[in-house]
Amino acid sequence: MSEMQTGISIPFSAGADNGSSKGSLMAEWQRLGIEADVECLAEGTALRMRLIKSKAHEWMPGFDTLRLADTLKLDVSHSEDDLLREIWLTLLNCPVPLEFPSVEELLAAVRLRRNIVRNAERTCLNFDLDAIERPEDCWRYSEETGFVLLPGSPLIESLKKACHPEEEGAWYSFSCYRATEYVILLAIAEEAQSSHPELLRVLQAQWEKKAISSGRYHDVFMHEQGTLEEPLPLHYYVPGDRVWFRNPDPNSSDVPGFEGSWVFYLGGGMFANFWKRNRPFSLLTKCLEIHHWRDGAFTNEHGVLKMDETRVEQFVAQTQASQESTAQVFERMHRLRDAQGIYAEGGCMDATREAPVFVLAPHTGLIRALTAS
Repeated sequence: MSEMQTGISIPFSAGADNGSSKGSLMAEWQRLGIEADVECLAEGTALRMRLIKSKAHEWMPGFDTLRLADTLKLDVSHSEDDLLREIWLTLLNCPVPLEFPSVEELLAAVRLRRNIVRNAERTCLNFDLDAIERPEDCWRYSEETGFVLLPGSPLIESLKKACHPEEEGAWYSFSCYRATEYVILLAIAEEAQSSHPELLRVLQAQWEKKAISSGRYHDVFMHEQGTLEEPLPLHYYVPGDRVWFRNPDPNSSDVPGFEGSWVFYLGGGMFANFWKRNRPFSLLTKCLEIHHWRDGAFTNEHGVLKMDETRVEQFVAQTQASQESTAQVFERMHRLRDAQGIYAEGGCMDATREAPVFVLAPHTGLIRALTAS
């Protein structure tokens, strides 16, 4: 049996039309012009797919996906097909095997990632952990339920109203983690609308009675890949990944909301910026921002630790004016993070990436999880 440690694995189902399923994949790869770059092997009862080794080494040396778009001249911000090309090529070169229960679920996962990227690009919010606000024509709030939908308010349109303001419209207040929950929920709801209407109905009903958030949201909706013991390569990102950058400074990380930063990888070497959507972060600028949180932390007149973000921007600009200072800060931050509760020599880079769980019937456990309580 051939060894294949990277890429994607899909089981063959007894009695299923496996040729037709593989054909739908090949048709999509052919449409995108990448079919010659993919190696497919039947291994036992599984179909295994990966980027051919020569292309993987040339395009993503050391599993570094940040320069892939530049290498292949992909315009992921403006071209839907270029975004899909980057998603496919990075998934096919995953450093650990990705297992999907069917071709259809794999295709849905790619569409979900596309949805996440496009929704994250449009998201623009105010950062505020204390404010409680959403569009009043479709959301209401209580401490018991969180933000829930008003009767007759469709989930998809209501999420868009909250996250995608017009330039002259109101911007609503979020934490970065809650913002990622909304972006992912919107992406799942959009996919469910066309491929699993019952799931959309259950999501609608759930958010009419009680919001799911924080730890339970992660448990219900997300799949995490990598661990601190077995980290993913530092520069391996797939468009649509939810990514955490840790604040390695013990003082400023005590400012609520500045323990770290939750973002999405948009492709093309860029990460979402929910607060200034027209200024996405590169890995370098994200590292600089988080590093200088230590310079923006202060104690106000009430003895409460706060963050002066204007001061942070000033320090970032000063650092960027010096190549030497920029290199020093990046070297300090561009390290795998320490374990929780430890502030030593680790940087801001996380070991893991997160993406939504399966969403199609019969593979998804979402409906069961949502209706269990």
